[in-house]
Amino acid sequence: MNKTINIILIVVAALAVAIGIFFAGAMYTRSITLWTNWTTGAYGWNNTAYSPIGMMSGAFNRGRGGFGTMMSGAPYSNTNSAPLTTDQAKAATKKYLANLNNSDLQIAEIMIFNNNAYVVVKEASTGIGAFELLVDPVSQIAYPEYGPNMMWNLKYGSLNHNGMMNGWNYQYTNPASASANMPVTKDQATKIAQSYLDQYQPGAVAATDPMQFYGYYTLDFSKDGKVAGMLSVNGYSGQVFLHTWHGAFIEEAQVQ
Repeated sequence: MNKTINIILIVVAALAVAIGIFFAGAMYTRSITLWTNWTTGAYGWNNTAYSPIGMMSGAFNRGRGGFGTMMSGAPYSNTNSAPLTTDQAKAATKKYLANLNNSDLQIAEIMIFNNNAYVVVKEASTGIGAFELLVDPVSQIAYPEYGPNMMWNLKYGSLNHNGMMNGWNYQYTNPASASANMPVTKDQATKIAQSYLDQYQPGAVAATDPMQFYGYYTLDFSKDGKVAGMLSVNGYSGQVFLHTWHGAFIEEAQVQ
């Protein structure tokens, strides 16, 4: 009897070891596949362009209880919510700026999309873009836009916007010494953007008046005469980052 039990235990132990080896091998193979896809650009990353798919998407969804999941899939969609008006976006931005207590910061532009409102904040003294905000249509709360606004902004990217931007800027420098002069000019940024669009979105036309920030440019692009999206160009490397979280364009307003 004892001999039979021992044999059964040995068989069970052998099966457990075999199953463990199988799953370990499967996990190893999966990790290698994921790493290969990431490094070869299968998930939207390459040496010339960034795509936030699987990288920054879903972040800061304040209107849905919390900030979302930073490494999730497609950006959160607010298409079931009523779009903001420019006045609502302006009011939310003014409330946000009041907390920063910097009289040199002012609203330069507001664009309304069906997922959010996009706001450019500039320095009144220089006319240079300071940073970019999004406004959630449900909560009507303004918050820092993800992507280049966090990673490439040399002057304001590390600014503690209510604790939400620290640690994102891989090009961080001393904000006081940040210069608006960049190797890539506005004209070059436009050409780089158009080259990217020709390859990945044929028929799209890049705007010729990119907004300059400390470290990068942001510009929208159109298709069939209508605004179809937005992208940013790094002012040092020329890398392109496509904004994919706005949704369909509705209207825009220049703020004086």
